[in-house]
Amino acid sequence: MSETPGKQQNTAAFYGQAVASFAVAMAATAIGIYRLNADAWVRGFLAIAVLYLVTSSFTLAKVIRDRQDAPAQASPYPPFEKR
Repeated sequence: MSETPGKQQNTAAFYGQAVASFAVAMAATAIGIYRLNADAWVRGFLAIAVLYLVTSSFTLAKVIRDRQDAPAQASPYPPFEKR
C-alpha cells in the first residue's frame, strides 16, 4: 500500500468512535423529536430538517475532501486566493 507523504490515516478506534458518536447523536435526536409534545406535522418537519442537515453535512465534507485531495494544478483559481 503506497501512502502519500505527510498524509496520516485514521486509526480503527477513531473511526469506530466517530461512527458510534454519529449513531448516538442521530438516535438521541430521533427520540427527542418523537417524544416532543407537538403536533405530528411539527415533528415531521423537524425530522426532515435533521435529515437534510445530515445529508448536506456529508456532501460538504466530501466536497472539501475532494478539493483537498485534488492536485494543485487542477484548479486555475484555488479557493480564497487573492487576485
